[in-house]
Amino acid sequence: MITAPMTDGPALPTHARARRRDRRVYLRGHPLLFGLLAATRGRGVRRLGGTLLVHDADAYREALTRLPLDRAARGTTGGAARAALRGDGDVLFDQEGTGHRADRRALAGRLGAAGVEELRPVWLPLLARGSAPLAGGGEVDVVALAREAAGSVAVALLGSDADPVALARAAARAAAASVRSHLPGPPRPGAAAAAVRAAARLRELTGAGDALSSMVAVAAVNTTVAAVPRAVAWCADAGLWAQAADPELRPRLVEELLRVTAASPVLPRVAAAAGSVGGCPVRGGDRLVLVARHAAGAHRRDPDALDPAGPEVSRLVFGVGPHACPGARLASVLLADVLEVLAAYRPVVARARVDRRAALPGWRSLTVRAGTGAGAGA
Repeated sequence: MITAPMTDGPALPTHARARRRDRRVYLRGHPLLFGLLAATRGRGVRRLGGTLLVHDADAYREALTRLPLDRAARGTTGGAARAALRGDGDVLFDQEGTGHRADRRALAGRLGAAGVEELRPVWLPLLARGSAPLAGGGEVDVVALAREAAGSVAVALLGSDADPVALARAAARAAAASVRSHLPGPPRPGAAAAAVRAAARLRELTGAGDALSSMVAVAAVNTTVAAVPRAVAWCADAGLWAQAADPELRPRLVEELLRVTAASPVLPRVAAAAGSVGGCPVRGGDRLVLVARHAAGAHRRDPDALDPAGPEVSRLVFGVGPHACPGARLASVLLADVLEVLAAYRPVVARARVDRRAALPGWRSLTVRAGTGAGAGA
């Protein structure tokens, strides 16, 4: 168990303390992968055999907008999804052509401005109730709070009557079971079978027979549970609660925090045809590891609503063009509401444990308590 109380006594400069804590979710959860990415980020594009590591922002954009990509290849997100959910038809991440575009448009419509406003009443009462212990000097596990909110959103999107927390846990297990099959490293015996079992359990809970619904649940839950607690920890450690409390600064702070936390820090893809990325020749079948975290400058530029990186950079963590994440607005609005509710308490981190099994770098638990100067309530 990794415990990281870093709230008492003389502190490092606040942003350095925040970055030091946040780095743990990478190095404890996926040490080999992120150690390799950190060691190779000095070059915008680096080839290692049949794999290209893409760190540079322009090369990252080029790979997602100009290079033909094989959505269903082994070693990609779509390939992992298809393997785990095989027998249930196409999923959003491995479709091609008109089917892919139609499903993306439908999902984007549900997650547009009007759709997200309809979803806010799902999570706002949860946030108020979940943060209430802070007013009385109690503690709150932000991971548990994010899990319930994400599960409730997934239930609402799917029209399911499943228990939100149970669904969220099943979605997390389904993602964790399949992620190892498309990240660099030796294959693990039984991993594919475990992914199929986890996906079957998720479909059982959602009551949805199609793979697309299951993937919506997986994406909504895992990105939320990864990003929200890390963003809260950044605010606590870097002294960003004043910005979070300011209605004018809060939207820019949200973009900055999503940029720095980069919930999906790596996008594994496979080239469908020859081309080039960042001046480096690409062969059909080459594997690309697109490092969204580095493309967005998350490793070198701290979050600051007073000096933001700008949307053209911050939104890179959500992909680009036809590969952009349709849930970006949902993520932004949900995080803004979380920060608004918590800012009144100026929380500090009491305890934190890294989730070593999660598909995305994140905390297993992040316990906070009200800090000095907190208001009377949210």
